[in-house]
Amino acid sequence: MLDKRTKWCYTAGATGRDAAYAMVSLYLITYIQYTMKLTVAQFAAISAIMIVCLIWDAINDPMMGIIIENSHMKMGKFRPWILMGCLLNAVVIVLLFTVRPTGWAFVGFFGLSYLLWGMTYTMNDISYWGMLPSLSSDPKERNILVTMMSIFICVGQFSVAGVVPMVIAGNAVNAYRGAATVVALSFIVFQLLTFFGAKERPHNEVAEATEKLSLKDMFHIFVRNDQLIAAGIAIFLFQVGSGLLIMFGMNFFYFEFGYSAGGGLVFIFTVMYGLGTLLSQCAFPILTKHFTRRKLLSFFTILIVIFYVCFFLIGIVIPKNPVIINIIGFCIFFSQGVFNMILIVMLNNTIEYDEYKFHERHDSIISAVRSFATKFAGAVNQGITNLVLIISGIYVISQNVSSLEVAAGTGEMTSSEVLVQADNFIKTATRGQLIGLRTGMTLIPILAIGIALLLLRAKYKIDEKEYDRIVFEIQSR
Repeated sequence: MLDKRTKWCYTAGATGRDAAYAMVSLYLITYIQYTMKLTVAQFAAISAIMIVCLIWDAINDPMMGIIIENSHMKMGKFRPWILMGCLLNAVVIVLLFTVRPTGWAFVGFFGLSYLLWGMTYTMNDISYWGMLPSLSSDPKERNILVTMMSIFICVGQFSVAGVVPMVIAGNAVNAYRGAATVVALSFIVFQLLTFFGAKERPHNEVAEATEKLSLKDMFHIFVRNDQLIAAGIAIFLFQVGSGLLIMFGMNFFYFEFGYSAGGGLVFIFTVMYGLGTLLSQCAFPILTKHFTRRKLLSFFTILIVIFYVCFFLIGIVIPKNPVIINIIGFCIFFSQGVFNMILIVMLNNTIEYDEYKFHERHDSIISAVRSFATKFAGAVNQGITNLVLIISGIYVISQNVSSLEVAAGTGEMTSSEVLVQADNFIKTATRGQLIGLRTGMTLIPILAIGIALLLLRAKYKIDEKEYDRIVFEIQSR
Protein backbone atom coordinates (compact mmCIF):
# COMPACT_ATOMS: atom_id res chain seq x y z
CA MET A 1 0.00 0.00 0.00
CA LEU A 2 1.45 3.34 -1.09
CA ASP A 3 1.81 5.88 1.74
CA LYS A 4 -0.16 9.13 1.42
CA ARG A 5 2.91 11.37 1.62
CA THR A 6 4.51 9.72 -1.40
CA LYS A 7 1.22 9.65 -3.28
CA TRP A 8 0.54 13.38 -2.85
CA CYS A 9 4.11 14.67 -3.12
CA TYR A 10 4.75 12.67 -6.26
CA THR A 11 1.54 13.60 -8.09
CA ALA A 12 1.53 17.27 -6.98
CA GLY A 13 5.01 17.67 -8.47
CA ALA A 14 3.44 17.47 -11.91
CA THR A 15 1.93 20.95 -11.46
CA GLY A 16 5.16 22.93 -11.85
CA ARG A 17 6.79 20.67 -14.43
CA ASP A 18 3.81 20.74 -16.78
CA ALA A 19 3.40 24.47 -16.32
CA ALA A 20 7.01 24.80 -17.48
CA TYR A 21 6.44 22.48 -20.43
CA ALA A 22 3.29 24.37 -21.43
CA MET A 23 5.14 27.70 -21.32
CA VAL A 24 7.63 26.53 -23.92
CA SER A 25 5.54 24.16 -26.01
CA LEU A 26 2.53 26.48 -26.31
CA TYR A 27 4.01 29.97 -26.29
CA LEU A 28 7.63 29.96 -27.38
CA ILE A 29 6.73 30.03 -31.06
CA THR A 30 4.08 32.75 -30.55
CA TYR A 31 6.60 34.72 -28.49
CA ILE A 32 8.95 34.58 -31.46
CA GLN A 33 6.18 35.22 -33.98
CA TYR A 34 4.78 38.29 -32.22
CA THR A 35 7.83 39.87 -30.54
CA MET A 36 10.83 39.17 -32.80
CA LYS A 37 11.42 40.87 -36.17
CA LEU A 38 12.54 37.94 -38.30
CA THR A 39 12.40 37.35 -42.03
CA VAL A 40 10.48 34.41 -43.45
CA ALA A 41 13.83 32.64 -44.02
CA GLN A 42 14.88 33.19 -40.40
CA PHE A 43 11.51 32.02 -39.08
CA ALA A 44 11.73 28.96 -41.34
CA ALA A 45 15.22 28.27 -39.96
CA ILE A 46 13.88 28.43 -36.41
CA SER A 47 11.09 26.07 -37.40
CA ALA A 48 13.63 23.63 -38.82
CA ILE A 49 15.75 23.89 -35.67
CA MET A 50 12.75 23.12 -33.49
CA ILE A 51 11.87 20.07 -35.55
CA VAL A 52 15.44 18.73 -35.51
CA CYS A 53 15.81 19.35 -31.77
CA LEU A 54 12.49 17.68 -30.98
CA ILE A 55 13.43 14.66 -33.08
CA TRP A 56 16.75 14.49 -31.22
CA ASP A 57 14.84 14.74 -27.94
CA ALA A 58 12.68 11.85 -29.03
CA ILE A 59 15.80 9.77 -29.76
CA ASN A 60 17.46 10.98 -26.56
CA ASP A 61 14.53 9.91 -24.37
CA PRO A 62 15.21 6.15 -24.47
CA MET A 63 18.93 6.84 -24.10
CA MET A 64 18.15 8.79 -20.95
CA GLY A 65 16.02 5.85 -19.89
CA ILE A 66 19.12 3.63 -20.10
CA ILE A 67 21.17 6.06 -18.02
CA ILE A 68 18.47 6.13 -15.33
CA GLU A 69 18.00 2.37 -15.51
CA ASN A 70 21.71 1.93 -14.80
CA SER A 71 21.73 4.49 -11.98
CA HIS A 72 22.34 3.31 -8.42
CA MET A 73 22.81 6.47 -6.37
CA LYS A 74 22.33 6.87 -2.63
CA MET A 75 19.40 9.27 -3.15
CA GLY A 76 17.63 6.69 -5.31
CA LYS A 77 17.23 5.72 -8.92
CA PHE A 78 14.91 8.52 -10.05
CA ARG A 79 15.04 11.41 -7.56
CA PRO A 80 18.56 12.74 -8.40
CA TRP A 81 17.65 13.08 -12.08
CA ILE A 82 14.31 14.70 -11.22
CA LEU A 83 16.12 17.42 -9.24
CA MET A 84 19.00 17.96 -11.66
CA GLY A 85 16.71 18.17 -14.68
CA CYS A 86 14.33 20.71 -13.15
CA LEU A 87 17.09 23.06 -11.94
CA LEU A 88 18.89 23.15 -15.30
CA ASN A 89 15.67 23.39 -17.32
CA ALA A 90 14.37 26.31 -15.26
CA VAL A 91 17.50 28.32 -16.08
CA VAL A 92 17.15 27.61 -19.81
CA ILE A 93 13.47 28.64 -19.83
CA VAL A 94 14.32 32.06 -18.42
CA LEU A 95 17.08 32.52 -21.01
CA LEU A 96 14.76 31.58 -23.92
CA PHE A 97 12.30 34.34 -23.03
CA THR A 98 14.83 36.96 -21.91
CA VAL A 99 17.89 37.03 -24.20
CA ARG A 100 17.00 38.88 -27.44
CA PRO A 101 19.75 39.24 -30.06
CA THR A 102 18.51 40.21 -33.51
CA GLY A 103 18.33 38.49 -36.89
CA TRP A 104 20.50 35.45 -37.51
CA ALA A 105 22.23 35.96 -34.15
CA PHE A 106 18.91 35.15 -32.50
CA VAL A 107 18.54 32.08 -34.71
CA GLY A 108 21.94 30.81 -33.50
CA PHE A 109 21.19 31.57 -29.86
CA PHE A 110 17.80 29.92 -30.15
CA GLY A 111 19.25 26.76 -31.69
CA LEU A 112 21.66 26.17 -28.80
CA SER A 113 19.18 27.15 -26.06
CA TYR A 114 16.33 25.06 -27.47
CA LEU A 115 18.60 22.02 -27.70
CA LEU A 116 19.59 22.49 -24.05
CA TRP A 117 15.96 22.96 -23.06
CA GLY A 118 14.99 19.63 -24.59
CA MET A 119 17.88 17.69 -23.08
CA THR A 120 17.46 19.10 -19.58
CA TYR A 121 13.70 18.56 -19.63
CA THR A 122 14.31 14.97 -20.71
CA MET A 123 16.38 14.38 -17.56
CA ASN A 124 13.40 15.34 -15.46
CA ASP A 125 10.68 13.89 -17.66
CA ILE A 126 12.01 10.35 -18.02
CA SER A 127 12.92 10.04 -14.35
CA TYR A 128 9.58 11.47 -13.19
CA TRP A 129 7.43 9.23 -15.38
CA GLY A 130 9.74 6.27 -14.79
CA MET A 131 9.09 6.55 -11.08
CA LEU A 132 5.31 6.11 -11.54
CA PRO A 133 5.09 2.39 -12.42
CA SER A 134 7.74 1.54 -9.84
CA LEU A 135 5.54 2.91 -7.03
CA SER A 136 2.80 0.29 -7.41
CA SER A 137 1.73 -2.66 -9.58
CA ASP A 138 -1.80 -2.71 -8.20
CA PRO A 139 -4.10 -1.64 -11.09
CA LYS A 140 -6.56 0.25 -8.87
CA GLU A 141 -3.81 2.14 -7.04
CA ARG A 142 -2.04 2.88 -10.32
CA ASN A 143 -5.27 4.23 -11.84
CA ILE A 144 -5.63 6.50 -8.81
CA LEU A 145 -2.04 7.72 -9.21
CA VAL A 146 -2.56 8.39 -12.92
CA THR A 147 -5.81 10.24 -12.19
CA MET A 148 -4.28 12.39 -9.44
CA MET A 149 -1.24 13.20 -11.53
CA SER A 150 -3.37 14.07 -14.55
CA ILE A 151 -5.37 16.51 -12.42
CA PHE A 152 -2.20 18.26 -11.27
CA ILE A 153 -0.92 18.25 -14.86
CA CYS A 154 -4.14 19.95 -15.88
CA VAL A 155 -3.76 22.56 -13.13
CA GLY A 156 -0.20 23.34 -14.22
CA GLN A 157 -1.00 23.56 -17.90
CA PHE A 158 -4.17 25.56 -17.32
CA SER A 159 -2.40 28.09 -15.11
CA VAL A 160 -0.03 28.94 -17.94
CA ALA A 161 -2.31 28.42 -20.92
CA GLY A 162 -5.04 30.53 -19.34
CA VAL A 163 -3.12 33.44 -17.84
CA VAL A 164 -0.44 34.14 -20.45
CA PRO A 165 -2.80 35.15 -23.31
CA MET A 166 -4.54 37.59 -20.97
CA VAL A 167 -1.45 39.64 -20.17
CA ILE A 168 0.70 39.72 -23.30
CA ALA A 169 -1.15 41.76 -25.95
CA GLY A 170 0.20 45.30 -26.05
CA ASN A 171 3.18 44.56 -23.78
CA ALA A 172 4.31 41.16 -25.03
CA VAL A 173 8.10 41.47 -24.61
CA ASN A 174 8.01 42.25 -20.88
CA ALA A 175 4.99 40.04 -20.18
CA TYR A 176 6.60 36.93 -21.65
CA ARG A 177 9.79 37.55 -19.69
CA GLY A 178 7.89 37.90 -16.40
CA ALA A 179 5.72 34.83 -17.07
CA ALA A 180 8.75 32.68 -17.90
CA THR A 181 10.49 33.65 -14.66
CA VAL A 182 7.44 32.82 -12.52
CA VAL A 183 6.93 29.49 -14.31
CA ALA A 184 10.60 28.51 -13.92
CA LEU A 185 10.46 29.15 -10.17
CA SER A 186 7.25 27.14 -9.81
CA PHE A 187 8.92 24.26 -11.66
CA ILE A 188 11.67 24.16 -9.05
CA VAL A 189 9.33 24.49 -6.07
CA PHE A 190 6.98 21.67 -7.11
CA GLN A 191 9.79 19.31 -8.08
CA LEU A 192 11.47 19.91 -4.73
CA LEU A 193 8.20 18.70 -3.21
CA THR A 194 8.54 15.45 -5.15
CA PHE A 195 12.26 15.15 -4.41
CA PHE A 196 11.90 15.47 -0.65
CA GLY A 197 8.41 14.03 -0.18
CA ALA A 198 8.19 11.00 -2.49
CA LYS A 199 9.81 7.82 -1.21
CA GLU A 200 11.23 5.40 -3.76
CA ARG A 201 10.47 1.77 -3.14
CA PRO A 202 13.12 -0.97 -3.40
CA HIS A 203 13.05 -2.84 -6.69
CA ASN A 204 12.21 -6.50 -7.05
CA GLU A 205 15.59 -8.14 -7.36
CA VAL A 206 14.15 -11.05 -9.32
CA ALA A 207 12.24 -8.97 -11.81
CA GLU A 208 14.84 -6.28 -12.39
CA ALA A 209 17.81 -6.95 -14.61
CA THR A 210 21.07 -6.76 -12.71
CA GLU A 211 23.41 -6.15 -15.62
CA LYS A 212 24.13 -2.78 -17.12
CA LEU A 213 21.99 -2.05 -20.18
CA SER A 214 23.33 -0.89 -23.54
CA LEU A 215 21.69 0.75 -26.55
CA LYS A 216 21.46 -2.68 -28.14
CA ASP A 217 19.66 -3.99 -25.04
CA MET A 218 17.29 -1.03 -25.14
CA PHE A 219 16.41 -1.67 -28.78
CA HIS A 220 15.86 -5.34 -28.00
CA ILE A 221 13.49 -4.44 -25.13
CA PHE A 222 11.45 -2.30 -27.51
CA VAL A 223 11.14 -4.68 -30.44
CA ARG A 224 10.36 -7.76 -28.36
CA ASN A 225 7.33 -6.11 -26.73
CA ASP A 226 4.59 -6.04 -29.39
CA GLN A 227 2.13 -4.39 -27.00
CA LEU A 228 4.60 -1.59 -26.26
CA ILE A 229 5.03 -0.92 -29.98
CA ALA A 230 1.26 -0.67 -30.51
CA ALA A 231 0.76 1.61 -27.49
CA GLY A 232 3.74 3.80 -28.40
CA ILE A 233 2.60 4.40 -31.99
CA ALA A 234 -0.94 5.12 -30.79
CA ILE A 235 0.37 7.69 -28.30
CA PHE A 236 2.36 9.36 -31.08
CA LEU A 237 -0.68 9.58 -33.35
CA PHE A 238 -2.89 10.85 -30.53
CA GLN A 239 -0.38 13.53 -29.52
CA VAL A 240 -0.19 14.74 -33.12
CA GLY A 241 -3.95 14.96 -33.29
CA SER A 242 -4.63 16.48 -29.89
CA GLY A 243 -1.86 19.07 -29.92
CA LEU A 244 -2.74 21.10 -33.01
CA LEU A 245 -5.94 22.72 -31.75
CA ILE A 246 -4.07 24.46 -28.91
CA MET A 247 -0.99 25.24 -31.01
CA PHE A 248 -3.10 27.09 -33.58
CA GLY A 249 -5.45 28.48 -30.94
CA MET A 250 -3.91 31.90 -30.36
CA ASN A 251 -3.57 32.66 -34.06
CA PHE A 252 -7.15 31.45 -34.63
CA PHE A 253 -8.65 33.84 -32.06
CA TYR A 254 -6.42 36.74 -33.09
CA PHE A 255 -7.40 36.46 -36.75
CA GLU A 256 -11.07 35.55 -36.23
CA PHE A 257 -11.89 38.11 -33.51
CA GLY A 258 -9.07 40.70 -33.53
CA TYR A 259 -5.81 41.19 -31.66
CA SER A 260 -7.30 43.23 -28.84
CA ALA A 261 -10.18 40.79 -28.13
CA GLY A 262 -8.32 37.59 -28.99
CA GLY A 263 -6.38 37.33 -25.73
CA GLY A 264 -9.53 37.35 -23.61
CA LEU A 265 -11.20 34.76 -25.84
CA VAL A 266 -8.13 32.54 -25.70
CA PHE A 267 -8.39 32.69 -21.91
CA ILE A 268 -12.02 31.52 -21.95
CA PHE A 269 -11.18 28.80 -24.47
CA THR A 270 -8.34 27.71 -22.20
CA VAL A 271 -10.79 27.55 -19.29
CA MET A 272 -12.73 25.06 -21.42
CA TYR A 273 -9.50 23.17 -21.98
CA GLY A 274 -8.84 23.09 -18.25
CA LEU A 275 -12.37 22.13 -17.29
CA GLY A 276 -12.70 19.53 -20.03
CA THR A 277 -9.40 17.89 -19.21
CA LEU A 278 -9.87 18.11 -15.45
CA LEU A 279 -13.38 16.66 -15.52
CA SER A 280 -12.19 13.86 -17.79
CA GLN A 281 -9.61 12.91 -15.16
CA CYS A 282 -12.28 12.90 -12.46
CA ALA A 283 -14.67 10.89 -14.62
CA PHE A 284 -12.06 8.34 -15.70
CA PRO A 285 -12.23 6.07 -12.59
CA ILE A 286 -16.03 6.10 -12.77
CA LEU A 287 -16.08 5.31 -16.48
CA THR A 288 -13.62 2.43 -16.13
CA LYS A 289 -15.82 0.83 -13.46
CA HIS A 290 -18.72 0.54 -15.90
CA PHE A 291 -17.10 0.24 -19.33
CA THR A 292 -14.05 -1.49 -20.77
CA ARG A 293 -11.18 0.60 -22.14
CA ARG A 294 -11.94 -0.72 -25.63
CA LYS A 295 -15.53 0.57 -25.54
CA LEU A 296 -14.47 3.91 -24.10
CA LEU A 297 -11.87 4.43 -26.85
CA SER A 298 -14.41 3.79 -29.61
CA PHE A 299 -17.10 6.01 -28.07
CA PHE A 300 -14.87 8.99 -27.38
CA THR A 301 -13.17 8.79 -30.78
CA ILE A 302 -16.59 9.17 -32.39
CA LEU A 303 -17.25 12.22 -30.22
CA ILE A 304 -13.86 13.70 -31.10
CA VAL A 305 -14.55 13.39 -34.83
CA ILE A 306 -18.03 14.92 -34.53
CA PHE A 307 -16.89 17.97 -32.57
CA TYR A 308 -13.81 18.61 -34.72
CA VAL A 309 -16.09 18.71 -37.76
CA CYS A 310 -18.32 21.18 -35.91
CA PHE A 311 -15.29 23.36 -35.14
CA PHE A 312 -14.29 23.42 -38.81
CA LEU A 313 -17.79 24.52 -39.80
CA ILE A 314 -17.85 27.52 -37.42
CA GLY A 315 -18.60 30.63 -39.46
CA ILE A 316 -19.44 28.50 -42.47
CA VAL A 317 -22.53 26.55 -41.36
CA ILE A 318 -22.41 27.06 -37.58
CA PRO A 319 -22.60 30.69 -36.27
CA LYS A 320 -19.23 32.20 -35.26
CA ASN A 321 -20.26 32.69 -31.67
CA PRO A 322 -17.75 32.49 -28.77
CA VAL A 323 -20.23 30.54 -26.64
CA ILE A 324 -20.67 27.87 -29.32
CA ILE A 325 -16.90 27.71 -29.89
CA ASN A 326 -16.26 27.14 -26.19
CA ILE A 327 -18.93 24.45 -25.90
CA ILE A 328 -17.40 22.59 -28.85
CA GLY A 329 -13.93 23.07 -27.39
CA PHE A 330 -15.00 21.68 -24.01
CA CYS A 331 -16.42 18.55 -25.64
CA ILE A 332 -13.22 18.00 -27.64
CA PHE A 333 -10.96 18.45 -24.61
CA PHE A 334 -13.08 16.19 -22.39
CA SER A 335 -13.09 13.42 -24.99
CA GLN A 336 -9.36 13.75 -25.63
CA GLY A 337 -8.71 13.72 -21.89
CA VAL A 338 -10.39 10.34 -21.46
CA PHE A 339 -8.57 9.00 -24.54
CA ASN A 340 -5.23 10.14 -23.11
CA MET A 341 -5.88 8.56 -19.71
CA ILE A 342 -6.57 5.23 -21.34
CA LEU A 343 -3.34 5.46 -23.35
CA ILE A 344 -1.28 6.14 -20.21
CA VAL A 345 -2.73 3.08 -18.48
CA MET A 346 -2.18 0.96 -21.59
CA LEU A 347 1.46 1.97 -21.84
CA ASN A 348 2.15 1.36 -18.15
CA ASN A 349 0.56 -2.07 -18.38
CA THR A 350 3.15 -3.12 -20.95
CA ILE A 351 5.75 -3.00 -18.15
CA GLU A 352 4.14 -5.97 -16.39
CA TYR A 353 3.59 -7.62 -19.77
CA ASP A 354 7.33 -7.40 -20.45
CA GLU A 355 8.11 -8.68 -16.95
CA TYR A 356 5.67 -11.57 -17.39
CA LYS A 357 7.12 -12.69 -20.72
CA PHE A 358 10.85 -12.06 -20.18
CA HIS A 359 11.31 -12.05 -16.37
CA GLU A 360 12.79 -8.54 -16.44
CA ARG A 361 11.44 -5.16 -15.36
CA HIS A 362 12.51 -1.93 -17.06
CA ASP A 363 10.29 0.87 -15.77
CA SER A 364 12.40 3.79 -17.01
CA ILE A 365 13.06 2.47 -20.49
CA ILE A 366 9.47 1.51 -21.23
CA SER A 367 8.14 4.73 -19.67
CA ALA A 368 10.51 6.64 -21.97
CA VAL A 369 8.37 5.52 -24.90
CA ARG A 370 5.65 7.96 -23.86
CA SER A 371 8.08 10.85 -23.78
CA PHE A 372 9.63 9.66 -27.07
CA ALA A 373 6.22 9.60 -28.76
CA THR A 374 5.24 12.98 -27.31
CA LYS A 375 8.47 14.67 -28.40
CA PHE A 376 8.33 13.15 -31.87
CA ALA A 377 4.71 14.23 -32.18
CA GLY A 378 5.76 17.70 -31.02
CA ALA A 379 8.24 17.87 -33.88
CA VAL A 380 5.53 16.93 -36.35
CA ASN A 381 3.09 19.42 -34.82
CA GLN A 382 5.66 22.19 -34.89
CA GLY A 383 6.39 21.50 -38.54
CA ILE A 384 2.70 21.48 -39.45
CA THR A 385 1.97 24.66 -37.49
CA ASN A 386 4.84 26.72 -38.86
CA LEU A 387 4.34 25.44 -42.40
CA VAL A 388 0.68 26.47 -42.35
CA LEU A 389 1.58 29.91 -40.93
CA ILE A 390 4.17 30.51 -43.66
CA ILE A 391 2.25 29.10 -46.64
CA SER A 392 -1.01 30.80 -45.71
CA GLY A 393 0.67 34.20 -45.30
CA ILE A 394 -0.46 34.50 -41.68
CA TYR A 395 3.17 34.83 -40.55
CA VAL A 396 3.80 37.86 -42.79
CA ILE A 397 0.78 39.63 -41.31
CA SER A 398 1.84 38.77 -37.76
CA GLN A 399 5.26 40.35 -38.36
CA ASN A 400 3.54 43.71 -38.69
CA VAL A 401 2.11 43.14 -35.21
CA SER A 402 5.57 42.08 -34.00
CA SER A 403 6.99 45.47 -35.05
CA LEU A 404 4.38 47.16 -32.87
CA GLU A 405 5.18 44.95 -29.85
CA VAL A 406 8.90 45.65 -30.21
CA ALA A 407 8.14 49.37 -30.23
CA ALA A 408 6.01 48.96 -27.10
CA GLY A 409 8.85 47.09 -25.40
CA THR A 410 11.19 50.02 -25.95
CA GLY A 411 8.60 52.60 -24.86
CA GLU A 412 8.04 54.06 -28.34
CA MET A 413 4.33 53.12 -28.36
CA THR A 414 1.66 52.69 -25.72
CA SER A 415 -0.26 49.47 -25.24
CA SER A 416 -3.45 51.09 -26.52
CA GLU A 417 -1.76 52.25 -29.71
CA VAL A 418 -0.41 48.76 -30.31
CA LEU A 419 -3.84 47.15 -29.94
CA VAL A 420 -5.54 49.58 -32.33
CA GLN A 421 -2.93 49.29 -35.08
CA ALA A 422 -2.60 45.52 -34.64
CA ASP A 423 -6.32 45.06 -35.23
CA ASN A 424 -5.99 46.95 -38.53
CA PHE A 425 -3.26 44.57 -39.68
CA ILE A 426 -5.24 41.49 -38.59
CA LYS A 427 -8.24 42.56 -40.69
CA THR A 428 -6.21 42.19 -43.89
CA ALA A 429 -6.29 38.37 -43.63
CA THR A 430 -8.33 36.69 -46.38
CA ARG A 431 -10.97 33.97 -46.02
CA GLY A 432 -8.62 31.45 -47.62
CA GLN A 433 -5.95 32.15 -45.00
CA LEU A 434 -8.43 31.54 -42.19
CA ILE A 435 -9.63 28.27 -43.75
CA GLY A 436 -5.99 27.17 -43.89
CA LEU A 437 -5.72 27.58 -40.12
CA ARG A 438 -8.86 25.53 -39.54
CA THR A 439 -7.63 22.72 -41.74
CA GLY A 440 -4.55 22.31 -39.57
CA MET A 441 -6.61 22.56 -36.38
CA THR A 442 -9.32 20.03 -37.24
CA LEU A 443 -8.91 17.74 -40.24
CA ILE A 444 -5.40 16.51 -39.39
CA PRO A 445 -6.43 15.66 -35.78
CA ILE A 446 -9.42 13.64 -37.05
CA LEU A 447 -7.14 11.57 -39.29
CA ALA A 448 -4.43 10.99 -36.65
CA ILE A 449 -6.73 10.02 -33.77
CA GLY A 450 -8.83 7.80 -36.01
CA ILE A 451 -5.77 5.82 -37.09
CA ALA A 452 -4.67 5.52 -33.44
CA LEU A 453 -8.00 3.88 -32.55
CA LEU A 454 -7.81 1.43 -35.45
CA LEU A 455 -4.27 0.45 -34.46
CA LEU A 456 -5.20 -0.21 -30.83
CA ARG A 457 -8.25 -2.27 -31.77
CA ALA A 458 -6.16 -4.40 -34.11
CA LYS A 459 -2.91 -4.85 -32.16
CA TYR A 460 -3.32 -4.11 -28.44
CA LYS A 461 -4.45 -7.19 -26.51
CA ILE A 462 -3.90 -6.36 -22.79
CA ASP A 463 -7.47 -5.78 -21.70
CA GLU A 464 -8.56 -5.68 -18.06
CA LYS A 465 -8.86 -9.45 -17.64
CA GLU A 466 -5.54 -10.16 -19.33
CA TYR A 467 -3.73 -7.61 -17.17
CA ASP A 468 -5.13 -9.12 -13.97
CA ARG A 469 -3.98 -12.55 -15.12
CA ILE A 470 -0.48 -11.25 -15.90
CA VAL A 471 -0.10 -9.57 -12.49
CA PHE A 472 -1.35 -12.72 -10.74
CA GLU A 473 1.19 -14.86 -12.60
CA ILE A 474 4.03 -12.47 -11.70
CA GLN A 475 3.09 -12.40 -8.01
CA SER A 476 2.80 -16.18 -7.83
CA ARG A 477 6.38 -16.73 -9.02
